[in-house]
Amino acid sequence: MNNLLDTLLPPSIHDFFAPYSALFADQPWVQGAAIFLVTFLLASLLTWFIFAILRRLTQKTTTYLDDKLLKIARPPVYYSLVITGFSTAIRVMPLSEKLTQVLIYGLKTIGVLVWTVALIRFSKIVLKQLAWLSKKGRFIQPQTVPLFDNLVRVLIIAAAIYITFRIWGIDMTAWLASAGIIGIAVGFAAKDTLANLFSGVFILADAPYKIGDYVVLDNGQRGKVTHIGIRSTRFLTRDDVEITVPNSIVGNSKIVNQTGGPHTKFRIRIKIGLAYGSDINHSRELLVNIAKSEAEVCKSPEPRVRFRLFGESSLDHELLCWVDDPELRGRVTDKLSVKIYNRFKAENIEIPYTKHDLYIKEMPKNM
Repeated sequence: MNNLLDTLLPPSIHDFFAPYSALFADQPWVQGAAIFLVTFLLASLLTWFIFAILRRLTQKTTTYLDDKLLKIARPPVYYSLVITGFSTAIRVMPLSEKLTQVLIYGLKTIGVLVWTVALIRFSKIVLKQLAWLSKKGRFIQPQTVPLFDNLVRVLIIAAAIYITFRIWGIDMTAWLASAGIIGIAVGFAAKDTLANLFSGVFILADAPYKIGDYVVLDNGQRGKVTHIGIRSTRFLTRDDVEITVPNSIVGNSKIVNQTGGPHTKFRIRIKIGLAYGSDINHSRELLVNIAKSEAEVCKSPEPRVRFRLFGESSLDHELLCWVDDPELRGRVTDKLSVKIYNRFKAENIEIPYTKHDLYIKEMPKNM
C-alpha cells in the first residue's frame, strides 16, 4: 500500500541517497535535513532540465495545445519529486512508526490532490480542443463542453477519492455498496430529470436547431429558439410569449426548422383568385412585378406565379417569393397583399368573392 502512489509518480530516489546517508549513519536527524535540502535542489534541477528539452520540442509545432499541456504538467512533476524525497527523509528520521506512517500517507495524499487538479485542467483543455475540431453531429460540441467537463471532473475526483482511501487503508466495499443503493434510489426518483438531461445532450450534439432558428412545434405553435439548456428548450412566440418545453418532449417530437436547410431564406405563398374571363397573362405579370418591386423580397430565387386550381368562382393562383429570414414573413406578406389589392383595383381586375343571391318566390298575400 505504501507503494500505491509510486506507480503514479517518478521512480523512488532512495537508492540515490543511500551512499550519502552512510556518511551520517549515527546522525539520522542530520540525514533527514540533508535529504530535505537535496530534494529541493534536485527537484528544481531535474524539472528545469526535463521541461527545457520538452519546451524546445513543442516550440517546433504549429499548435499551442502542447505548450498549454506542458505548462500544466510541470507543477505535479515537480511536487512528485519533492514528495518522493520527503518520504525518504521521513523514513530516515528517528520517528515513531505511527507518525512515520501518517506523514508518508499525508504526503501521498497531497500528491494525489496535486495530480487531481492537474488532470482536471488537462481534461478541460483537451475537451475544448476536441469541440473546436469536431464536426456537426458528434457528441463533443462547444455547447456540450460544460456537460462533459463536469462528467470528467466527477470521474477524476471519484478516482482520487478511491486512491486516497486505499492509501489510508480504508475499506471501500461498504462505501461502494451504499453509493450503489443511493444511485438506484436517485435514478428512480429523478427519472424524468435524467430523461431531460440525456435528451438535452443529444439535442446539443445533434443540433437539429440552434439559438435564433424559427421552428414549428407539433401543436402548430411557431417560435424562435432563445435558449437550449440541459433540461429544457425555450421558444419565443410571435406574441412575445416564452414557451419552455422539456427536452424529453422535444426529443421525441416532430420539429419543423424553418431556418434549417442550405440557407435561411423562407418562401412566402400568397393565394389570390382571378375572376373567370380575366386576362391571366396580364394578371400574372402584374403579380410578378409587384413582388419584384418589394425591397425585402429576394432577387434569387425570382418570384413566380403558379396556376393551382379551377375554383368554383375563381381561377386560383399562388404568388411565390422568398425573404431572407422567416422573421420577415408576416411583414412582407402584409405589404404584398396591400399592393396587390390596390394594383388590381387600379387595373379593374376583379378579385371574386363568395356571393349569395336571394330569390323571393312570391310575396306574402297579406302584404
